[in-house]
Amino acid sequence: MYDQISIDPRVCHGQACIKGTRIPVHQIVRMLANGDTIEELMEEYPSLEREDILACLDYVASLAEEQITPIEALAGAI
Repeated sequence: MYDQISIDPRVCHGQACIKGTRIPVHQIVRMLANGDTIEELMEEYPSLEREDILACLDYVASLAEEQITPIEALAGAI
């Protein structure tokens, strides 16, 4: 689903990373949230391409989109 994102328990403790790197997705997203631009990130990490950074945002957006049902709501349904 995400060609640029990999999750490997042997790399960065299984955190989602940009494929072929040890750069965690959360690090890129946090840097963007703190005001860094895509261009600045590409200067800081020359191996990254714009598509890698956009894939990080897409991956995080898909996680935020997941529906979560609180356990208390399930207990009331039993």
